Amino acid sequence: RLRQQNRLNLGSGGCSEPRFPGRKRDFSPVPWSQYFESMEDVEVENETGKDISFSGSEGPVLLLLHGGGHSALSWAVFTAAIISRVQCRIVALDLRSHGETKVKNPEDLSAETMAKDVGNVVEAMYGDLPPPIMLIGHSMGGAIAVHTASSNLVPSLLGLCMIDVVEGTAMDALNSMQNFLRGRPKTFKSLENAIEWSVKSGQIRNLESARVSMVGQVRQCEGITSPEGSKSIVEGIIEEEEEDEEGSESISKRKKEDDMETKKDHPYTWRIELAKTEKYWDGWFRGLSNLFLSCPIPKLLLLAGVDRLDKDLTIGQMQGKFQMQVLPQCGHAVHEDAPDKVAEAVATFLIRHRFAEPIGGFQCVFPGC
Repeated sequence: RLRQQNRLNLGSGGCSEPRFPGRKRDFSPVPWSQYFESMEDVEVENETGKDISFSGSEGPVLLLLHGGGHSALSWAVFTAAIISRVQCRIVALDLRSHGETKVKNPEDLSAETMAKDVGNVVEAMYGDLPPPIMLIGHSMGGAIAVHTASSNLVPSLLGLCMIDVVEGTAMDALNSMQNFLRGRPKTFKSLENAIEWSVKSGQIRNLESARVSMVGQVRQCEGITSPEGSKSIVEGIIEEEEEDEEGSESISKRKKEDDMETKKDHPYTWRIELAKTEKYWDGWFRGLSNLFLSCPIPKLLLLAGVDRLDKDLTIGQMQGKFQMQVLPQCGHAVHEDAPDKVAEAVATFLIRHRFAEPIGGFQCVFPGC
């Protein structure tokens, strides 16, 4: 689904809500319509649709690809920040199996398939004459952006930006990824509870962004969308138990009932089980640095720390093959933690290469690296 930005109702694009003594922080969800102008389903190759958000009406298209487990909503506050700085259009895409996108084969999350998805969405939206497009991707989305660019799937591509994804660091982190995923809560009592966890755990350090983006990461557990639905399931289990010849509950039936009670108390869970995508992780990131360096277009790399650079990118950066900027004091979700800083870096990149015009008196600050 596509989303666009409403300039009349922008978020601040800044940091987390300030803490004041005695003031309770607001973890209630915020609707996407405060940040995007519209949301649409785009049908691609007879699939049920790609969920995409739009903003802006002039200038190059910034096609935004989110990280694993996230959705287009992770770009909400960044969208507000970037369109106040340069003349551009925003297209934020829910990748397959993420957000509200529906596909026939949700299990296929290979880099090749997802890159083709991006190319197909561009073709479905713009036909044979797409406008100038810059691909911007975070984490897994950054890897997919590079695979899309290197396969020439976007004919009007003018620039490429990766946010906090480096082959060496990513490959090293894969071994501990399952432990990280197991350490997350499996369910949440409410959307507010999920938002609060995301901020307090440090997954998203910006409360404003968490309030809009976490809605795209979690969903209601199946079978409890209505009180009637959950009642019928529980009663069905009880009726089966009464027919049990042994006159006692079997372990499997007790487990079903316990699971149902858990779902009633914790009705929200993750939209995608990232642990089940492990077989694709290597394909997303292996060879990524050389693919990025070989793309014959202007490139930007935004990192949360310079320690994330691997050997190939360090050499490439010294040779001036891409522009790099380090944004310290951010977590992995750089564009959510510091949307203003990321917007400034992207806007400066666009203006430097004369891809877009500044608006609102925006002044470029060219980084030293």
